[in-house]
Amino acid sequence: MAWRDRRGALRAILTGSACVRPASVYDAISIRIADDLGFPFGMFGGSVASLAILGDPDIALITLTELAEQVRRMSRAAALPVVVDADHGYGNALNVRRTVEELEAAGAAGLTIEDTLLPQAYGEAKPQLVSREEGLGKIKAALDARRDPNLVIIGRTGACSITSLDDAIERALAYQAAGVDALFFTGVKTRAQLEAISAATTLPIALGSPPAELGDFDHLAERRVRIAVQGHAPIAAATEAVFKTLSAIKDGAAPKALTGLASAELMDKVTRADVVAERGEHFLGVKR
Repeated sequence: MAWRDRRGALRAILTGSACVRPASVYDAISIRIADDLGFPFGMFGGSVASLAILGDPDIALITLTELAEQVRRMSRAAALPVVVDADHGYGNALNVRRTVEELEAAGAAGLTIEDTLLPQAYGEAKPQLVSREEGLGKIKAALDARRDPNLVIIGRTGACSITSLDDAIERALAYQAAGVDALFFTGVKTRAQLEAISAATTLPIALGSPPAELGDFDHLAERRVRIAVQGHAPIAAATEAVFKTLSAIKDGAAPKALTGLASAELMDKVTRADVVAERGEHFLGVKR
């Protein structure tokens, strides 16, 4: 699937009538698994990027170059559309322009730009937001940097859990007026909050890890929620599996005694072994 087609597929989700679950992806193997399982698109979260690339918690240490290169690797590995959490855009509004340029060139189908103050301010333990004016400036810069009109740009706000619901709505309305394709809200906890957001805005809505009260996908769809991020369990599951396997090996387990391993068939599938063998036969004369 060409990049333009991937972006078109994501746009079709946003303009559809259903609320969908994205797959949390973070490398070539995870995106291929998500693609093979039939997920409509992947979500590459900022916290997951930090874990996968640096092995660090999500404290804004990762660089744009590192993020874009990982997106490029995933884009090469599978045709699944990916929405990239571009955090704060790695700086001010001018940095946001560069972020959009790099992620678009790397093959992202869409990206989010948020209004969280990153990195964390000196002496502040709790998350903070940039001003509404600065947040809007970043959104405008992101839209200005877009070359492919099919690239999906999503304005994201964490105001619900940091300042207030009213502030979240005011910020979202400003992003909507600027021309974003969808609105992403984190920290929405209740149906009443979602009702207020849905009533005040007109664009497709994405929610970050909605709680149990917002677990009815039909209800979400009726409120224009098109994306409900379900956390980032895959990388945690992978970490647990590696930890258990290495612990067993350290304790003396023989290779054949190890459990929980992917079968040879699954490994061949996710590494596209048949395709590689076919190319070897065609181009190198290697007989299968």
